[in-house]
Formats: sequence, structure tokens, C-alpha cells
Amino acid sequence: MRRRTVLGSAMLAAMATPGIARAASPGPSVTKQGTTRLDAQAVYFVSYDGLVNNNSFQKNGLFTYKGHQYAAWYTATRNAVVARRVLGGATWSTVTLSHQLGSDDSHNVISMGVSRTDGRLHLNMDSHSDGFFYVKSVAGLLDNPGSTAWTSSVFGSVQTTLDGLALTAQFTYPQFVSTPEGRLQLSYRAGISGNGRNALAEYDGAAWTALGEWSSSTGTYTSSHGSSTARNMYLHGIDYDGKGRLHSFFTWREQNAAVMCDSGGITNHDTGYVYSTDRGRTWRNDAGTVVGTTGTSDMVAVTDGGLVVDPLNPDHSLMNQESQTTDSTGLPHAIISYVPGRFGQCTTDYVADRTAHGRAFHLRKNSSGGWQKTEIPVPLNSSQRTKLVLDRYDNAYAVFPYGRIAGSSKASGYTDWSLLYDGSDLNAFGEVVIDELRVKADNVLSFMYQEKSSGTTPSALHVVDFALPA
Repeated sequence: MRRRTVLGSAMLAAMATPGIARAASPGPSVTKQGTTRLDAQAVYFVSYDGLVNNNSFQKNGLFTYKGHQYAAWYTATRNAVVARRVLGGATWSTVTLSHQLGSDDSHNVISMGVSRTDGRLHLNMDSHSDGFFYVKSVAGLLDNPGSTAWTSSVFGSVQTTLDGLALTAQFTYPQFVSTPEGRLQLSYRAGISGNGRNALAEYDGAAWTALGEWSSSTGTYTSSHGSSTARNMYLHGIDYDGKGRLHSFFTWREQNAAVMCDSGGITNHDTGYVYSTDRGRTWRNDAGTVVGTTGTSDMVAVTDGGLVVDPLNPDHSLMNQESQTTDSTGLPHAIISYVPGRFGQCTTDYVADRTAHGRAFHLRKNSSGGWQKTEIPVPLNSSQRTKLVLDRYDNAYAVFPYGRIAGSSKASGYTDWSLLYDGSDLNAFGEVVIDELRVKADNVLSFMYQEKSSGTTPSALHVVDFALPA
């Protein structure tokens, strides 16, 4: 492991007392605190080039709430397991649920959420273009962890609806997000890859309500090679900032391979951005124009103007569902990755080409309202996704496949990216699952990873913690 601190001299500012200067904000650094083992025998199989326990697009496979950290995964018996520990503690308490993973499909992830209105833990499991499985805890479980038993009895029965609310027969990519008022929203895709719509449901502490679909699969997209009339919007995430604005970066995936230069590539194109100021009821483009209304026929479509903030054609193996966050001022940041044009203008095998030549980029909106993109000088060496985290000083951290960590300082304008930790001591398979909430809770970067294995031989699953600048 390497530890690096960058000081930004440009951040010096006058204190209230004349003649006294405030010290510069520290730059990015990581100090490994330790690793805890969740499971010695977690289920292991590779599909879609990933693992079911460590697909980085699952939102809140690991999260922190009120002094405790929670994790969920599938063990070797294929049962879903949920665990908790006192924040920073060495010991995890586990509960094995009755639900078992149905197929060797790495997209059948477990996502968790908290409804702050009633202190319940919610889990959505095992869903890839078909039904889903849902469990919620008793009320108050997460509000009073010290006095509430951590046993299977605190979890309700496994359901195939949200307390009776049926959403869609083709359900994928659950992501729970809490509204500023404490309601819990569930983002998901209805439909299939290349022909699907994003949708929202909302829990108010008493019942679930379907808000409806908000992105369209229709319209014509034409590249220099051909056209497609169906697609889906893949989200990099869905997140509220501190002021209550809901942000989402995305890429489009076309159904028709005719839009590509070669059938071995992937039909993803362009990085888009939308936001909502009314809890996901309407959606606006970067200029502030309403481009879609949830639950109506006027959905966000590929033909809408002002959506694309970083254009890219389908010939560069752009990754979907990468990563996003917002900084302390509410400005949106994202990680995107693809094969840059200097390595050729046509990828013919998206896994091989991304592994050989893929690069990640930090894309952000600056305080002047413009968009800036910086290439991170760390080769992917993988086809998989990179995660983005900002610390309390708005320094940026990119967590690459295999647990490698790069950082860049806000003081530099995010131009000084360098590798801080090479991950070689982890023996991690690939993507990692970040605890997005812990950085705010105690200034620790925490992520879940699984050790490399082969075939279907189970392997150990861990959580590793890194202290960030105090």
C-alpha cells in the first residue's frame, strides 16, 4: 500500500482574525485500517464478467446507518445473508434468510434500503428481467440496533410484491434511495436490455405506491453505421444532494447492433444527465428544461434535446451503470469508461478491448455550469466498472476493479490523479461494492470485495476500511 497526501496551496484563505491564515485543506490520501471477513464460503460463479455479490451497480449492498454497518450477500448454500456490526467493529452478526438464489446470473444482486420514517430495513433480491423477491424488517430495527435482536424473526416473509404492489413481470436493477423527508424510493428497470424503461416506486412508512415509468424505450437513434428504434437508459446511479435535488447520469443502449462498427462491440453510446427538483415526479435536462414526467406518456427519450453532456458513438465500448455522486455544493460528478480513440475507432470485442485499452474518466459539472472531463492515468486492466467517492474536502477517489484506489484533489481542479493503493494484498476478483454512506458518517472509505476463485468454488468475502483525511 502507498499513502499520498497532496496539499493545495490555492486553498489558503484568510481567517476572521487579521493576519491569521487558515491551513490548506488536505489532498486525497488513504490509510488502510483493516479487513474483516463476512463469509469464508460465499457463492462464486462468473457471469456477465462479474460476481453476484460484487456488482458495483447494486446500490447499498453495504451501507452505514446510525452507528452500524450492514452488508448482504449470498453464501455457498445460495441463501441470502444479511449482517451488521458496530461501526468499525471486528465482528459481524449474521442472519440467514430463507430465500435462495435462483440461477447463476450475476445480475441477481441484493440491494438494501432504509425507510427513515419507520426505521425498517428493506431488501430486494434475485431479479434480472423477471420477478423480484422482497423482504422488510420490523419497524424500528435500524433505529434501535443496540436493543433489537438480530435474528430471522425480525424479518418478514419473502414476498414477490412490495406488500401487495406488483410492479412488472420484467424487473431489474433495484436501487433504493432515501428522500430528504425520509421516504424510501425504489428505482428499477421495467423491460429488458435494449428495450426497457426506468421507473420509481415510493414507500411512505405505511404503504408502497407506484410512481410510474419515466424513461422511454422508443424513438429512432442513428449512427454512422445504421439505426435503432428501441433501447434502454442505463443509470450510473440515482442520488439526492444535500439540497434535495435528485441527480442521474446515464448511457443509452440500443437494441439494434446495426448502430455499431462491429458486432463484437457494445451498443452503449453517449453520457447523459437529468435531474429532478420534485422527488422524481418530473425530469429536467442540464439547461433546466422539463423533458419528462413520471407516470405519463411524456417520458425522457433519446430524441429529447439537451440530455447529452459527453457525446460518444457506439464504437468505443462505453460502460453502462458506472458511478456518480454529488459534492458538498450539490454539483454532480461521474466516472465513465471506454476505449479512447487513440487506441482505434472500432472495438471488436468489448471485454478484450476494454481490458487491453480501457480508461476511466472523471466527468463533472463545474461551478461555472460547464462540464469538464479528465482522463484518470490508471489503465483499467479489466472490462469492469470503477466507483467514485468524494471525501469531506471534495477530494475525489476512484476505486478501480481489484480494489485499486486513485485520488485527485479539489484544489488542483481534479487534474492530479494518481494511484494511492494498488490492491495487490486483497486478491480481489474485480468490481467492489462501496459503502456510500460511511464516508459521511466517520470519514472512512469502506468496500466489500470477494477473493478470486475458479469455476463455482466458493471464496471468502471481505470488507476493507481506509481512513480518509481528517
